[in-house]
Order: sequence, then structure tokens, then C-alpha cells
Amino acid sequence: MKQLILGGARSGKSALAEKLAAESAAEVVYVATATAGDEEMRRRIEHHRRSRPAHWVTVEEPLALAQVMQEYASPQRLLLVDCLTLWVTNLLLQGEPSLRRETAALLQLLPELTGQIVLVSNETGLGVVPGDSLSRRFVDESGRLHQSLAGLCDRVVLTVAGLPQILKGPEL
Repeated sequence: MKQLILGGARSGKSALAEKLAAESAAEVVYVATATAGDEEMRRRIEHHRRSRPAHWVTVEEPLALAQVMQEYASPQRLLLVDCLTLWVTNLLLQGEPSLRRETAALLQLLPELTGQIVLVSNETGLGVVPGDSLSRRFVDESGRLHQSLAGLCDRVVLTVAGLPQILKGPEL
């Protein structure tokens, strides 16, 4: 099953994804996209590393997501990708060619992957239109990606205040 879990900051989306992974009988591969650009982000990343079960495989990849997913996907595994909006940010900072190439690769590859896939991303389209062009571009690119992924996933969940709301697919 392919799942997309959306939500705002501190909405419970990552906790839900990790719960689904922990409850599965599959080997879990956690694909982290964050980069430690400052001390506060380093602390966040370290906290997340410590909170994951030791037997989960962690792969840190800020850019080549499709390549890593292709490498690790298998019928016996659950790939948990957290988070797509950090990945989009990383790609935007790399430039247009990287953004286009990597998002196209993900969308082309996703239907072919075996095993369970859980994608986590921040829903960015519920607020006001950002005041600067880079932020508007980020919201636009994230929104387009979410729409495409929602079409490819079996289940789409919006998490609000720790409460999962099923938008598409079977109940949890």
C-alpha cells in the first residue's frame, strides 16, 4: 500500500507514520530528507534519530529520493519517507533542473515500487499566500506534488491535532 500523510507543523503526521511502520510486520527503512543547516535543526535531527527504534534502517538523503526508494523498496519492507516538504526545499535551493528531474523521477517510480510506502509531508496550502516569491514557489511546488502523489497513493490522510482524517482509501 502506498500512503501519503499530510498535516501542518506538529499535527501528528510523523507520529502516525511511525506508528503505522511500527505496527507493520515489515522491515522498516526510514528515509530522512532533512539537512542540518543550523544548530536548532541539528538538535531536531538528533532527537528524531534517538526516538526511532534501533532496528529500523535509516537512510539520510536530501536530494536523490527516487534513487534511494528504488534501491531499498522490496515486498518485505516498509519505506517511510519523512518529509517531502524538506525535500522540495532542498531541491528548490539546488535549482530548477534538480527540482524537475527529481520530482519527475519520484512520480514515475512510485507506481512501480513494491512493498509498503509511507510518505510524510507538510500541508502548506491552508494558510495565506506567502509574501515573497521563493515562499510562493515552495507552496506551489509542494501543492502540485501533493496533488500528483494523492492520485498515485492508495490512502491519503490529513492529520490535524493528532487526529487522522482519511481523505482517500481505507480506514486506518
